[in-house]
Amino acid sequence: MTTFLIVFFAIYTCIHAVFFIRVRSLLPAGWPWQLAFGAFLLLMILAPIGIRLLERGGFDAPARFAAFAGYGWMGFVALCFCAFVADGIVDGVFKLVGLLAKIPVPALSGNAATVSLLLAVLGVCVYGFFDARDIRVERVVLKTGKLPAGVDHLRIVQVSDLHMGLIVRGERLQKVVEIVRGVSPDVIVSTGDLVDGSVGNVEELIRIFEPVSARYGKYAVVGNHEYYAGIRYALEITKRLGFKVIQNGATDVRGLIDIAGVDDPVGGGADEEALLRSVRNGRFVLFLKHRPEPLENCLGLFDLQLSGHTHRGQVFPFSLVTARVYPLQDGLYELARGSMLYTSRGTGTWGPPMRVLSPPEVTVIDLMRE
Repeated sequence: MTTFLIVFFAIYTCIHAVFFIRVRSLLPAGWPWQLAFGAFLLLMILAPIGIRLLERGGFDAPARFAAFAGYGWMGFVALCFCAFVADGIVDGVFKLVGLLAKIPVPALSGNAATVSLLLAVLGVCVYGFFDARDIRVERVVLKTGKLPAGVDHLRIVQVSDLHMGLIVRGERLQKVVEIVRGVSPDVIVSTGDLVDGSVGNVEELIRIFEPVSARYGKYAVVGNHEYYAGIRYALEITKRLGFKVIQNGATDVRGLIDIAGVDDPVGGGADEEALLRSVRNGRFVLFLKHRPEPLENCLGLFDLQLSGHTHRGQVFPFSLVTARVYPLQDGLYELARGSMLYTSRGTGTWGPPMRVLSPPEVTVIDLMRE
């Protein structure tokens, strides 16, 4: 965790440095303006720490306000950084072409270009804010010969990376509940990061989730953010929402299928091969694992692994980065020896309350008799 924070704040500071260098020419003349702007950027760099301190101190309303402001700024400045870097590269190429061809080329690095990019990024952020609330239903149909006699269809509904906390609560959760109820699940699973911090009024949260039920139960595994939020607190909330938490173990779902699940490696992980071998009994094995990292020695020991974690980058072009770390970051993948993997883009948001070219989803998996 310490290493993560050091790397995060080093990168975040560099992003702000590039932002400051690019926009300072737009400020009024005089060092007081640049000093004030630098102080504002420093405040924004440290905002995630301030938000967490307010949250842990029980100052819910100020923490929520700071979260929307600080994390909203995070998305804006990160996209500005990408736009400025891309603009700098294009401007450099234009200048090189002009120099070689000995022809005049338009400059893309002046104040007009900077203002245009700032306005364009602001528009993308507004779009991303609303797109984060437009939850899609993704449908997957899988045929299997492992359903018991008399059962021709089993519907599994997956939510992942909801990140309930300062930003995702209330109305956002109500919409998720309505979608899940509307698809009539037999089994509901959460593949980690359900809880990401203070959820405010727990009783109100339970009231929202109370109508969400499934014929054969609700099951969850924990992701990295449950540990960041405090694993005891996260487990208590998850259980009060009606989920059976599977921690490095397996459970029999009414003799229909087996569900195995492991904790995120932040919590120590598990011997996945030994776990999966222990549940080999001819039934369909659903494997819940937060990160989409199927192990070679486990292929063939499960039928379908459900994962999340990546958010498919959440905000383009960061999906290009997450794809390098997690190549299987979005959708259904056929693996070796009959195993399959489905990676959800996630249902909520982490950090910036926006999504760009990576819409949130609730996944409906229909197991059909082959």
